[in-house]
Amino acid sequence: MARIIDQQKKNLIGERVRFYRIQRGYSQQQLADKLETLAVYICRGSISRIEDYSRTVTDLELVALAEILQVSVLDLLPE
Repeated sequence: MARIIDQQKKNLIGERVRFYRIQRGYSQQQLADKLETLAVYICRGSISRIEDYSRTVTDLELVALAEILQVSVLDLLPE
């Protein structure tokens, strides 16, 4: 059985992170800066890679992204 990280998509939330980031009016750099206030260090390039599904996301990063984007963790997951 293939592991999820062996698939082409390395996360499930990329599209929704991008959607909510844009909805909040944040650039990728602004989102990275806001995450840093929670001691979650994701650079602008890594935000881009999350959004294009080429980077995995840890559970701690998922929670921080939801907090900064002012949504629930479930809002970031696909239906």
